[in-house]
Amino acid sequence: MENKQQAPDNPLKVNRRHFFSQLSVGIGSLALGSLLIPDLFDRGKDPVRGNPIGIPHFAPRAKRIIYLFQAGAPSQLESFDYKPSLLTRMGEDLPDSIRKGQRLTGMTSGQESFPLMPPAIGFKQYGQSGAWVSDYFPHIARIVDDICIVKSMHTEAINHDPAITFFQTGSQVSGRPSMGSWLSYGLGNENKNLPSFVVLTSRGEGNSQGLYSKLWSSGFLDSKHQGVLLRAGKNPVLYLNDPDGVSRSDKRHLLDQVSSLNKLHLAETGDDEIESRIAQYEMAYRMQMSVPDVMDISREPEAIIKLYGEDCQVPGTYAANALQARRLAENGVRFIQLYHQGWDQHGNLPNEMSAQARDVDQASAALIIDLKQRGMLDDTLVIWGGEFGRTNYCQGKFDPANYGRDHHPRAFSIWMAGGGVKPGLSYGLTDEFGYNILENPVHINDFHATLMYAMGLDHERLTYKYQGRRFRLTDVAGNVIKELLA
Repeated sequence: MENKQQAPDNPLKVNRRHFFSQLSVGIGSLALGSLLIPDLFDRGKDPVRGNPIGIPHFAPRAKRIIYLFQAGAPSQLESFDYKPSLLTRMGEDLPDSIRKGQRLTGMTSGQESFPLMPPAIGFKQYGQSGAWVSDYFPHIARIVDDICIVKSMHTEAINHDPAITFFQTGSQVSGRPSMGSWLSYGLGNENKNLPSFVVLTSRGEGNSQGLYSKLWSSGFLDSKHQGVLLRAGKNPVLYLNDPDGVSRSDKRHLLDQVSSLNKLHLAETGDDEIESRIAQYEMAYRMQMSVPDVMDISREPEAIIKLYGEDCQVPGTYAANALQARRLAENGVRFIQLYHQGWDQHGNLPNEMSAQARDVDQASAALIIDLKQRGMLDDTLVIWGGEFGRTNYCQGKFDPANYGRDHHPRAFSIWMAGGGVKPGLSYGLTDEFGYNILENPVHINDFHATLMYAMGLDHERLTYKYQGRRFRLTDVAGNVIKELLA
């Protein structure tokens, strides 16, 4: 006789057999969830709303972000925003009707005139999208159909430090958590043996602005969410390796004893930062094995070395860091931040920008190609750009052979690729002078809101209560620019 198991008509009348059959399904689902999301049961609660931290608000387009930050601000007029009218207006004074009395830096506010300067290099159209790219970036030009160029970025900050801080933390004032820290807090970690937020730095030949740890700080969030700076050379993380004479078992015993003392202190005080300290000690122990392996490129095939360029074998170069970014992404790092210094061309722009572009052009394009051929580009969001743009007039005396451009926050360009962003799109429009935005402005708050949306997070819901106020990356502003998303 066929023995069919049916649920009782009255849900309150559950027999023993039905109870255990349903319980087994539930346990199986939890077990599967723990395999798919390893730290599912270790995740905390939002201190404001009590919502689980580490689970997206909705289905994400991207799992991770690689941010190729060009510190110092590359000129949009010599990269991705072609303005041929400047060629016919060379040496003319910028009309007051265009400048509209907008704020200037102290470096040009005393100038009696603002002579217009055309691009230092030629432009061509590429790909099916027909995007204009300068001759400084021949490799990026070949992947224009894979990237989305945003020409209508704008910011309020006009000097480097507040401008970079604004891009990285959502505030011009230091002390707020960085973007990578917010994503670590909101989404958790995918790899127990590596941090969720890693920072790599490199330096070009041009004028360099300083980089400070506040840019990857966790601010008022738990310190476990701060970025971990990986240095070039044999010791990527300072003090990670054990001193001579200390074995792994010795280190394990020491950590266990320290952890016991910290847990006693935690029970007495209830200080969440003690819990973060315990987690960081454990992470450092696991990183002793994982970091050297991730940083070792000796097993990369020759084709990959050729793709990124020979410099990728030199630790500390932009090319080496771009390759490391792909390896970190493969190993579950949530947010990988690269900083490349040297884009502050106040003088000698034609020579300095040419050298800076050579530093980053091949490796930036190689990263997109590499991710794409591995099937990782669809869920990896790559961003390329600086903290503001450059003026259409020259700084100082008019000299076509040797000139520079001052800071320009009113309109500048960045590009993005993968992670649900529309490929082959040029978004936004500036006037014929490249000075003001005519269509589709994108503020930094909008930029942050859109990135968080791509990662499955509602920027208005991911908050943290501190000093009596609910904070978020986008502060009290920001709109998701859905036109940028596929």
